[in-house]
Amino acid sequence: MKFTVRSRGDQESNMIAQKVHNYLEEFQLTSDVSEPDIVVSVGGDGTMLEAFHVYNHRLEDVSFVGVHTGHLGFYADWQPEEVEKLVIHIAKTPFKIVEYPLLEVIIRYYGEKKAERFLALNECSVKSTEGSIVMDIEIKGESFETFRGDGLCISTPSGSTAYNKALGGAILHPSLACIQLAEMASINNRVYRTVGSPLVLPQHHTCLLKPVKEADFQVTIDHLTLLQQDVKSIQCRVAEEKIRFARFRPFPFWKRVRESFITG
Repeated sequence: MKFTVRSRGDQESNMIAQKVHNYLEEFQLTSDVSEPDIVVSVGGDGTMLEAFHVYNHRLEDVSFVGVHTGHLGFYADWQPEEVEKLVIHIAKTPFKIVEYPLLEVIIRYYGEKKAERFLALNECSVKSTEGSIVMDIEIKGESFETFRGDGLCISTPSGSTAYNKALGGAILHPSLACIQLAEMASINNRVYRTVGSPLVLPQHHTCLLKPVKEADFQVTIDHLTLLQQDVKSIQCRVAEEKIRFARFRPFPFWKRVRESFITG
C-alpha cells in the first residue's frame, strides 16, 4: 500500500506526522506523494480540506483518514495518543470505505472564457465584492426566486456543520446525497422576495444562480477564494464523484455533533 502524510504545519502536527510516516515505513508501506492509496491528515478539518483538494483528481483511488491535533473536528477520527494503533490498523487491518457526497460547482462566463468546474467537500459561498448581490435562482430549470442580500452558501451534508450552520442551516447526516442552499442576510421587500429558509435539494436537482446585473463576485470553494468577473451563471449540484474515508472503527456522527456543539 502506498501512503502519504500531510501536516497542518505546527510543531505538534509535524512531529506526529513524522512519527506516522516512520511507523508506516517500518511496516514496509511505501511513501508516495503523487499517487497514494491512503492519505493521513494530521491537524484539523482545514488540513483535511487541503488534502482533499490536492488529490481530488483521483478520488476513486485514494482514501482519507484524519488525526486531530487541535479542536475536535468532523473529519478526524483519531487522537495523537492513538497514532500507533492507527498505524497498525492501516498496515494490518482491511478497512471499511465510507463514501460521502461532494458539491459540483460549474461557473460559466460571458465572452470566450471557458467554463470552470470545481469540487467542494464543505461548501461554495458567493458574495459580491461591493455591496449586496442580486441573483435569480433557478431550481431544476425553473425560476424559484430573485435573491438580494449579502450572499449565498451552497453546502454538502459534510459541510452542513460549518459555514452553513452559522447561517442557520440544518445539520444533515453526511451520507445523504443532497446539497443545501442557505441565505446570508436576505433583503425582503415588494421587489425582492425570498423563501427565507434553507433549501435542501436532492441529488437529481440542479441549482442555478444567475446574476441580475453585471458585477464581480467572490466565490469561495471550501478554503479557496476566487475573484470572478463576467459571470453568466453558477451551477451547483451533487457531484458524481465522492470522497472516500478509511474507517477502522465506528464514527458516530451525531455523537460528534453533540460533543462539538453541546457538551464541549
